[in-house]
Amino acid sequence: MTTTVDVAAWLDKVRQERPLVHNITNLVVTNVAANGLLAIGASPVMAYAKQEVADMARIAGALALNMGTLDEDVVEAMRIAGQAANAAGVPVVFDPVGVGATPYRNQVAERLTDELKLAILRGNAGEIGVLIGAGGEVKGVDSQGAASGLPEAMRRYASERGCCVIATGPTDYVTDGKRVWALSNGHPLMAAITGSGCVATAILGAFAAAAGRGQDAAAYAEAAVAALTCYNVAGELAADKAQGPGTFQAALFDALYHLDGAYVGEVAKIEVLPV
Repeated sequence: MTTTVDVAAWLDKVRQERPLVHNITNLVVTNVAANGLLAIGASPVMAYAKQEVADMARIAGALALNMGTLDEDVVEAMRIAGQAANAAGVPVVFDPVGVGATPYRNQVAERLTDELKLAILRGNAGEIGVLIGAGGEVKGVDSQGAASGLPEAMRRYASERGCCVIATGPTDYVTDGKRVWALSNGHPLMAAITGSGCVATAILGAFAAAAGRGQDAAAYAEAAVAALTCYNVAGELAADKAQGPGTFQAALFDALYHLDGAYVGEVAKIEVLPV
């Protein structure tokens, strides 16, 4: 293990503060994202109406945007909420689900990343590669392959945008534009249930909220390293008890709820890559 991130301290901070995370997420994962946040110790709210998203974003600890099931009203709600969050210093986490699959998704992802100041950009390796112009393949909402040199391309993009960029997969890569972490915990069953990446985005919102408003990319990246490591270790614990994807999902919520920060620190597989 090589890490300067105190994962246990971050988990304790989330549980003590129980931050409110405002989610504008997709129809497929609304329930599981809320349950994942509750299990890790945060407080979820799902608010989509254009009439209230700005007010909700201002009082939240973080705003998590997920473009899994898009329409024009959802896109406009994301823009309104994101602008309100930016004005209040509330960290914004953006998950460009399925970018690269259709021209419309590409347009929405480019518009939101250009108009909003993101704290964290998270997608699978194919999505992130497509969005930052590094290449990659996407089938529907699933990654079909990442470009070689993706971590370095992510680092450059994060440096230019002043945000944390994450590509998840068998190995998760996290960068703040200066450092690049490779995270190797997790289990293949996490890819066999609906919305495992979307739950990760919601949990990233909880840890970003624990970092606080108006922080820099370095702080949000360290929060992200802790968030993903906790989530991935919970996946490992759940897999030990599961008989398949169905029982795995329930076991994952249980593992998040009972997660011991000291244990996560002991088994964390976090490597800082040379840049």
